Amino acid sequence: MKKLDKRWSVRLGALALSAVLLGTVAALAEGGGQTDPLITLSYLNQTAIPQIVKQVEDQTVQRQRELERLFAEQVERCLQQAGQGTGGASGGASFSLVTVPSGQTLALGVGCEVLPRVGSVQVQASTAPALVDLSTGGTVDSGATLTRNHLYMATIADRTLTASGGEAKLLIRGSWSIL
Repeated sequence: MKKLDKRWSVRLGALALSAVLLGTVAALAEGGGQTDPLITLSYLNQTAIPQIVKQVEDQTVQRQRELERLFAEQVERCLQQAGQGTGGASGGASFSLVTVPSGQTLALGVGCEVLPRVGSVQVQASTAPALVDLSTGGTVDSGATLTRNHLYMATIADRTLTASGGEAKLLIRGSWSIL
């Protein structure tokens, strides 16, 4: 009989606990009404909303700085990959006017385009063809003098140009460096 009483007392305890929990949930669920709000409108307008807006603005500014830093790093990586980083290299989507003094040597990167405008320039390369003449569709071998106003492209690494017989002016697009 003691076991029976113990089971009933456990059941009654559980029932009482359930009733208390249901009453608490019902009281909290009711919230507040327009006449008896949980939070006043003035508190929301003067304190809570301005704090939330400030937190969002601070986080936005922080995220914007982070994105600007990441963007600048990505641009720098792209420029370095295109051969436009620091150290005498230049290049990009437009041509740059480069003046090469007599006897000075200019190294061309792969994909670099050269348009001789003034003076005489000779190409040096260890393998053939040295350059591709885009104006004629032909190729140029090592030791040849480039024709003015023809567009040339270096399709293999280790191609150099040397100004001979005076100063040369070249329009160059892509990676290059003066040796």
